[in-house]
Amino acid sequence: MAPQNSRSRLIVRKARLADIATINRIVQRAYPKMDDYSFDELRGQINNFPEGQLVAVYEDQVVGYCATICLPEAQVMRRHSWAQITGNGYGSTHDIDGDYLYGYEVCVDPDARGLRIGRRLYREREALAVKLGLKGIVFVGRIPGLRRRFKQFGSAEAYVEAVADKTTRDRVLSFQLAQGYELLGVIPNYLPDDPDSMGYGAHLLWRNPEYKYREDVAGDSHVHLQRRNTVRIATVQYMQRAIDSFDEFAQIVTYFVRETSDAKADFVVFPELFTVQLLSIKNEELHRRAAIQQLADFTDDFRKLMADLAVRFNINIIAGSHVSWVDDELQNIAYIYLRDGSEHLQPKIHPTPGEREDWNIVGGDSLNAIETDCGPVGVLVCYDSEFPELSRHLADQGINILFVPFSTEDRAGYLRVRYSAHARAVENQIYVATAGNTGNLPRIHAMDMHYAQSAIVTPCDFAFARDGIAADTTPNAEQVAIADVRLDTLHEARTSGSVQNMLDRRHDLYRVQWKPRRRAPAKPRRTAAKPGQARSTDKS
Repeated sequence: MAPQNSRSRLIVRKARLADIATINRIVQRAYPKMDDYSFDELRGQINNFPEGQLVAVYEDQVVGYCATICLPEAQVMRRHSWAQITGNGYGSTHDIDGDYLYGYEVCVDPDARGLRIGRRLYREREALAVKLGLKGIVFVGRIPGLRRRFKQFGSAEAYVEAVADKTTRDRVLSFQLAQGYELLGVIPNYLPDDPDSMGYGAHLLWRNPEYKYREDVAGDSHVHLQRRNTVRIATVQYMQRAIDSFDEFAQIVTYFVRETSDAKADFVVFPELFTVQLLSIKNEELHRRAAIQQLADFTDDFRKLMADLAVRFNINIIAGSHVSWVDDELQNIAYIYLRDGSEHLQPKIHPTPGEREDWNIVGGDSLNAIETDCGPVGVLVCYDSEFPELSRHLADQGINILFVPFSTEDRAGYLRVRYSAHARAVENQIYVATAGNTGNLPRIHAMDMHYAQSAIVTPCDFAFARDGIAADTTPNAEQVAIADVRLDTLHEARTSGSVQNMLDRRHDLYRVQWKPRRRAPAKPRRTAAKPGQARSTDKS
């Protein structure tokens, strides 16, 4: 019998978001001649199908990675490219009702070769296919010996047939065939940036021997492997009025957090720059740039308040946005506080013309899905919701819910955000929750007037609320709207709805590609810090 304190030196487990940097390094080392993954692509792979992404861990170090999705039989059996079938590497084409597990990545750290890590990942992938009751596994493998021997065989098909007949050997394909995979054929232009394989891939199949014993159950799918089904969202339409102190602001905010927590909400979302109310404390006539710079002085107190409330009331808080110094620049940053105590930041990418010219606000350059206990979510601040590329980038990373804190002066501005929210919900098949300001601050010329009708909107299909509105508020009245949204309904709509916007995208024609950020992630400095001093806050 093994000693009580013994532990496994080698395990295979689900990949975590915390593994992304290590996985990226392994891919770079395993395939030095090919493009590596961006962090956003790896985040999308894990978020879109958490159970299908596996890592091998040897002596507490990640040494191997395996990526899979579920797809329909017709899709995996016909000719395709890697970019097309994987959603350009994000795994966003994952279909919870798919017939086959599709493998699109297995890589092992070169320093760990000899431990049979690849073989272990293949076995774990097969066990997952059996667990899900799938017909089997399909993938298109590299044939790295092709270029070197192309003149000898004259074609990719002849080379692959020779490997299958064991008259020649390819270090990758021979291994895969030895694992019990059947050769279906050769696919050209599968991975154009693979020079050794000349873009070709070997189309391979593993049949699940247990599938013939599987009994179909009405309504059965793989959705049972996903996260919780029902998520309760509360959106606060916040009234701007004069206050006398930060404590008074804290009392108002605490009231809304407490009430939504008592209503068992999982999320509560506040509007963009709802903290502008703090400028009324001194009751001074403040003009645009001076006002917004003074607002940044409240950053530390604001962050402490919201972080404490999230933990104290056990609720995830989308704390609107607040103007903060990042080095020597002002940014409009959304602050997100999860009930586990973590803080996440999402800078506004596109400042409005007024923000740029009147306030000297600078746009951020990072946009990441945020992992929560209700699955991955995204945040776009007001104007950002009007740029469809941003929400698509978040959808590729696996979000199901998008939060849009906004602040608009008139009905026309409000409707731009509202119509954009509906468009984002339809085109990405996600839920979108908006929260806006109402009321007036006559002496604060930075943001003196407001118009809002906050809402929680859905895709438009039979399974969702009439008109695509789960809940909304009365225009220009301080209110809270609450709605339950179901993630299983969302997933069902993506795979079997009247339209299937996410699955029907033409990945062979277009994509959203996020360029590497120009600088490190936003790190707001302390209010009293000298320029350049900052503290790290991003725990995503």
